[in-house]
Amino acid sequence: MAENENPSGTGYGEKEFTGKRVLVTGGTRGIGAAVVRQFLDAGAKVLTAARSAAGTAPEGAAFVAADVGTPAGAEVLAQAARDVLGGVDVLVHNAGGAQPYRSALDIPDEEWRAALELNFLAAVRLDALLAPGMRERRSGVIVHVSSAAVPAALPPFLHYEAAKAALENYSRGMAAELAPAGVRVNTVSPGRVTTPGGEATRAQWPRLSEGPGPETTTPLGRDGRPGDIADAVLFLASDRAGWLTGSNIFVDGGEFPRG
Repeated sequence: MAENENPSGTGYGEKEFTGKRVLVTGGTRGIGAAVVRQFLDAGAKVLTAARSAAGTAPEGAAFVAADVGTPAGAEVLAQAARDVLGGVDVLVHNAGGAQPYRSALDIPDEEWRAALELNFLAAVRLDALLAPGMRERRSGVIVHVSSAAVPAALPPFLHYEAAKAALENYSRGMAAELAPAGVRVNTVSPGRVTTPGGEATRAQWPRLSEGPGPETTTPLGRDGRPGDIADAVLFLASDRAGWLTGSNIFVDGGEFPRG
């Protein structure tokens, strides 16, 4: 595989995150796994989580089964972070998604609630459990993973996008609240990225939408790779982004133009 085809991204220096304690939700596949691998390669101690105990974390990372879309799951994960890592220096909220995709008029209340729980309230709860430790140490980084599709409000995904829009607004507010304590909060918004979950979603598109499907390519001529998103996450977590907070970085190959 050529270097520019590496799905894990360009990576950071071997020692850049040495001594850092990192928690990544949804880190067993796709974007989350690429984020975990990059942090490990850069020297961090990493804990990740997924809903199923069958989840396989990248080699070198600690793993705990926890459904962060529930209050109990958030508590389990936060306690594991304290027990395994001794605290958290970098918290990456990557877990997300909403199934099934369908017309907003057909989404029942329980599916709206499930989308909000996983894509929005999971971050709110974990931040509430772990950010106080960062504030006490006057140091820490939180990265929320949203979606570049939020401003487009694509009809088959409105419950997901509405939850991510809430996450983005919350993230800006938390950035303002925690900045005086030296804690930075930023958002990364991926575009069309080749992952198992993304491919499964796009396969449903023709039967969910009467509009144009997802066949169009990005202006940069290719779909994103998980490592493209991991590169942005690690940048925001690094000292190189020490004067960035309250930002939302779109990593979408120019797919969603913004004014």
